[in-house]
Amino acid sequence: MRTAPTEQPSTQRTDRVTPTTGVAATTPLSALGQVPWSDIRDSTGSAAGVPQLLRGVAGGDAEAARAALDDLRTRICQYGFVVEQATAAAVPFLWELAQTPQVTCRPQIIQLLRNIAGARQWESVAAVYPKLLNHQENPVVWERRARQAVRARSGALSTLLAEQDGEITRATTELADALAE
Repeated sequence: MRTAPTEQPSTQRTDRVTPTTGVAATTPLSALGQVPWSDIRDSTGSAAGVPQLLRGVAGGDAEAARAALDDLRTRICQYGFVVEQATAAAVPFLWELAQTPQVTCRPQIIQLLRNIAGARQWESVAAVYPKLLNHQENPVVWERRARQAVRARSGALSTLLAEQDGEITRATTELADALAE
């Protein structure tokens, strides 16, 4: 005979940080499914693999997270270039990961956001070769959208600057400087 379930102590972590917005913390990257990743592109073609890389950055040990971030970097902002459409779509998730204390490579994520915020390579190329602006897939537009996506979440800078980790605050200061330009 079965008995009715009784209240059991939760095995879930209760030490999650509540964002300063007053909204309770949700599962990291819960909105990944709302982006049509397979319909947009990264440097490899379809951006369908980007969610798995973001999850890899969010979880696991430091080495695995850093490897996932390195792979993600080559797909969305390689050599300082905003590579494809997926960059702007990935930015809100990068901001989320940068603010998640359990993520092991937060300073590197903030540095990637800084690189995206400062990316102007396609605009520079278009200044010399204006025909670039006539292409159906205009990389100048990708670059601008990616920079706008970084700026749209810049309200998190004050929280990151208040961190006790010097590496995080240095990277955040550099990002703030890039956004001020």
